[in-house]
Amino acid sequence: MPGFLTSKTSRTLSIVLLAQAGVFYGFSRQENVPLHRPLEQFQLPGSSWISVEDMPLDKETLDVLRADDILSRLYRSSDTGTMATMFVAYFQTQRTGKTPHSPKNCLPGSGWVPSESGDIHISVPGEQGPITVNHYVVSRGDNQSVVLYWYQSHNRIVASEYWAKFYTVADAIRYNRSDTALVRVVIPVSHADTRSATDQAVTFVQSFFEPLKAYLSS
Repeated sequence: MPGFLTSKTSRTLSIVLLAQAGVFYGFSRQENVPLHRPLEQFQLPGSSWISVEDMPLDKETLDVLRADDILSRLYRSSDTGTMATMFVAYFQTQRTGKTPHSPKNCLPGSGWVPSESGDIHISVPGEQGPITVNHYVVSRGDNQSVVLYWYQSHNRIVASEYWAKFYTVADAIRYNRSDTALVRVVIPVSHADTRSATDQAVTFVQSFFEPLKAYLSS
């Protein structure tokens, strides 16, 4: 326990949590809650990724997520036939205790066990430099999937849960807003070829990144 209390990570997290508590519960001013376009209207015109179907979440899952808007949709690549699931959970404010649930915590609860984890850099249209996102390979029985996810707010892309919390506090102080979104992509792995699945996931992200920005607050 003493080692944990003196570690850099624990000190950083403690500072963030204390600041977050002060911002969310100590300030009496009304928060600036920006408008956003409904995610159900999201489209990918001219893309090789074709919408197959929306995948509604059950009430129990919605009650746990507590997001203000959700997109859960299955896509198929017309070039390769690859299937991809796109999930976006948007939160207008986090001052009421509603925050994104980290996939690295949720996936094991669904029976998916991470076998590889790290981050990757993706060059996307509209950004001056590559974005950094989380990269996971998860397994359940004989099935494998590649998972990419990140936190997105104010045109900022953050992979780390800790830094996402930090920026929530900073934005609440500076801009009087705490809106954010969790964006996640899942692609099944075929023939144990995780590299190919990762490449497809990257291509998918590159196709929707710029159009999605128009549906999130800037």
